[in-house]
Amino acid sequence: MTAPTMPAPALELIPAAKPLIGPDERRAVDAVLASGGLAQGPEVAAFEREFGQVLVDGRPVAAVNSGTAALHLALVALGIGPDDEVIVPSFTFAATANAVRLVGATPVFVDIDPVTFCVDPDAVRHAVTPATRALMPVHLYGHPADMTALAAIAADHGLLVVEDAAQAHGARWAGARVGSTSDAAAFSLYPTKNMTAGEGGMVSTTDPEVDRTLRLLRNQGMEQRYANEVIGFNARMSDIHAAIGRVQLAKVLGWTAQRQANAAYLARELRGVVTPTVASSAEHVFHQYVVRVPSDRDGFAAALRSEFGIGSGVYYPTPVHRLPSFGLELDLPETERAAREVLALPVYPTLTLTELDRIVDAVNTLAGAGR
Repeated sequence: MTAPTMPAPALELIPAAKPLIGPDERRAVDAVLASGGLAQGPEVAAFEREFGQVLVDGRPVAAVNSGTAALHLALVALGIGPDDEVIVPSFTFAATANAVRLVGATPVFVDIDPVTFCVDPDAVRHAVTPATRALMPVHLYGHPADMTALAAIAADHGLLVVEDAAQAHGARWAGARVGSTSDAAAFSLYPTKNMTAGEGGMVSTTDPEVDRTLRLLRNQGMEQRYANEVIGFNARMSDIHAAIGRVQLAKVLGWTAQRQANAAYLARELRGVVTPTVASSAEHVFHQYVVRVPSDRDGFAAALRSEFGIGSGVYYPTPVHRLPSFGLELDLPETERAAREVLALPVYPTLTLTELDRIVDAVNTLAGAGR
């Protein structure tokens, strides 16, 4: 009698992203819980100081409860509102343009550089009108936008620059950290970012008055309790979240170095897909490792998962201008092409060499078979 054939064991999934939460974070949260002070307090203040020192060259930083709130409050604090235009890329997460609409301003969508996936400075220059008030570059996937060119455009036209640095903690352009040179910059601390607070955001700014306004806006317009100076929001970060963020902040630069090493390994070994290019002036922090799959990207991603146990992600399949919330028809060819072709592969710092080799073998096998 022939023994029954046993199915091969399923491969353990390598996820596209993996939040890194360990005992240090748990101890920090427990300490806050034991203190009895859970709302915005000393942990938030310490987190703001440390974040400013480590990631934005010592600039003032205000903590808020999400990356979207960081973008929104930055625009409010800078006085951007109805009748103003803000130039944004369409190849980004919707929160970038949503924040512009939330203050009553108009997002003007422009195309991207096909190499970096960041906003194309030439497209920005041609989009400036008398109504333009600000530029909002996005440092997409951890690669900084061309801040040299964008700063020159802003200076020529008297515009504000508000960076969407949600995915780019610690990235540099021309030696300067993102968030350290513009009028304001917004960071996200969502769980899948290079560092997290569980949830939250940070706003850095050069102007002490803007910084004070941000702190009023996040706290119902108050600096002193019951002395509301402006109409504000409830956008505070809790000490619980700040405690997590402080632990992660102490690790993020080391994690970034490992992300960069993983990205370098993938760049050396992958075949048959278009791997990321890093601009000569940039330090890429690889929030995502994004390749281009010119033919049947979605089928390629499905096969990676079903046949090889490799997770991946598509950021972003629909340009923001075409989402139902905006519903615009625009000629942005590089944006449309990127939306069809991009695929993010795992790059997080806890990947093992065995897992990296599995990713390489899977991608190269599928690409070599013309999948």
